[in-house]
Amino acid sequence: MNLLMVSPHLPHPSWGAGTRSYYLLKALSRKHTVSLLALTDSSDFETHCEALAEMTLVLRVISHPPSGRKRLYQLMSVLRGRSYLLDSYILAEVQKELDALISHVHYDAIIFESVFMAGYRLPEDVPIIIDQHNIEYELLQRTYQREKEWLRKGYNWWESRKLKSVELERCRQARAVLVTSERERIQLKRLLPRSIIEVVPNGVDTTVFDTVHVQQETADRIIFTGTMNYYPNIDAVLYFARECWPLIKAQVPGATWQIVGKDPPAQVRALAELPGITVTGVVPDIRCYLTEATVAIAPVLIGSGTRLKILEAMAMRKAIVSTSLGCEGLSVIPGKHLMVADQAQAFAQAVVDLLQDAAKRMALGNAGRALVEAEYSWERCGDKAVHALEKI
Repeated sequence: MNLLMVSPHLPHPSWGAGTRSYYLLKALSRKHTVSLLALTDSSDFETHCEALAEMTLVLRVISHPPSGRKRLYQLMSVLRGRSYLLDSYILAEVQKELDALISHVHYDAIIFESVFMAGYRLPEDVPIIIDQHNIEYELLQRTYQREKEWLRKGYNWWESRKLKSVELERCRQARAVLVTSERERIQLKRLLPRSIIEVVPNGVDTTVFDTVHVQQETADRIIFTGTMNYYPNIDAVLYFARECWPLIKAQVPGATWQIVGKDPPAQVRALAELPGITVTGVVPDIRCYLTEATVAIAPVLIGSGTRLKILEAMAMRKAIVSTSLGCEGLSVIPGKHLMVADQAQAFAQAVVDLLQDAAKRMALGNAGRALVEAEYSWERCGDKAVHALEKI
């Protein structure tokens, strides 16, 4: 097949959404001809374009305009009765490039990496596949439910309502929709009973995130990983710092916590002023930090899709404490693959218990590694993507 992937970001395995897009592109390009049209900021293109060029027949990259005056544009969208998020991904330059590509080449399908990119004008006979990294309206609904500040709460309620109808209509019009978990497939199928919805799970590169030895751990070291300009991750670390960290330090005074991920905002950077906390910002290799960690955490209270941070920690045999929402959609068994706690005191105690129980950490780590090898390697998940597209 001749495929065109249209992405709101440059596919690259250095952060969540970019990782999924990268490995799906890699899997599809092994059996089919794939071209890529992607938005990016100029800072990351030169770094990643060589690897992408090897996987694609045609590579087109368009600079995404900077998001200055974002709050003003959000206000203007509300006044116009439109979704800011949907409008922000529709660019004249992308439409022009799409028109040029389609006028010269026949594509058996166009794959949109996120529903946000699926609003461009296309010929009716071109099959569209939407790869849903999240159910986007669900993510906004959960943000609204979690938010305390009234203006942000009201805006997320508004945006989720505006987005939901468009998101479902775009999925309805697509030839098929890919989702990351069976939970999401069931949810969308209930709303779109006639649509083809296939599960292509998120995965982990089990050769890159490989086995480590317990003696490499730093005693009483806790780690949180994730892109730190992503609001659910910001909310997670602020919650953990406020509600759980004091309880842990009271029982394990020597405990340390590393927050590892690019672009931490001011309120996250400020956590480094608390005893025992380090905020790294971007790092050259996240595996070095995971190797040293004793316990990985996912105190996630907002989200959709599935969390790559859990799969990566499992691949490196790390004991994990997560909320129910943090490990939502993954085929994990609490107590076997990881520990699950939804109340702050229980979450903190689970972390303390693991810090003090090497045998339990090893058992969880071994079970987690076995699970990702069996179900969540990118090789296996990529094969599911190829099979799904060929079936469609």
